Amino acid sequence: MVPFAAAFACPSIPVPDPASATILIVEDEPNVCELAAETLLDAGYHVLIAADAWQAEAILASESVDMLFTDIDLARNTNGLALARRARDLCPDLPVVYTSGGRDGLASRDAVPGSVFVPKPYRPSQIVALTRDVLNAALLHA
Repeated sequence: MVPFAAAFACPSIPVPDPASATILIVEDEPNVCELAAETLLDAGYHVLIAADAWQAEAILASESVDMLFTDIDLARNTNGLALARRARDLCPDLPVVYTSGGRDGLASRDAVPGSVFVPKPYRPSQIVALTRDVLNAALLHA
């Protein structure tokens, strides 16, 4: 199973400057997308949004993205699992966070290596902490 996101603060790890990080949120439910985007914007992150994998792929091809936060089941018969694999083809070290309201877990064989899963519903504070932790981990492994 892909590890569930467990956000925690570790004072010995440098916290990335939110203003320098771009998060791509891929979510086809407008209210959920707005909640996640507003939460990360309020935390100081630069946020890009897409409603499906096709829009997300166009963004990934033209923008520099520091983390992919994607729903698994998306509009227009696209999905976050295939999107994450294609995103990793473009950027092999891209941190990926999966989310879903219809699943309570994600098998490792379905996810890209090193990714995490957070079930819906999630709290805004959880997304901010998770984003910080995922970006910190990416900095440590860079």
